[in-house]
Amino acid sequence: MAKIMIVDDTAFMRMMLREIITDCGFEVIAEAENGKEAVQFFRQYRPELVTMDITMPEMDGIAALKEIKRIDPMARVIICSAMGQKDRVVDAITSGAADFIVKPFQREKVLETLAKALK
Repeated sequence: MAKIMIVDDTAFMRMMLREIITDCGFEVIAEAENGKEAVQFFRQYRPELVTMDITMPEMDGIAALKEIKRIDPMARVIICSAMGQKDRVVDAITSGAADFIVKPFQREKVLETLAKALK
């Protein structure tokens, strides 16, 4: 069972992702509401996979992704972005993101992306 960390500044989005992830048998070991927390929790919990929102207070998702990749170059991070953030998603992929999921979340797409990233 893969251990996953969810990072999003919106509690509702974290709840939606948590439901999808846990319904499929994965374990959510941590949730962070900004990039600073994400980096701290990554060090503490060492999740196998991270879902990361882009737009957040204190430290955005791309800065957090870069920091996590410095800590562990093999870290698997999936970026979650709203429609219209294409340039930011490209930044994230070139910074080492494994993949991306577009909001609003579609259950099948989330599961497919998680499975692909965990291979």
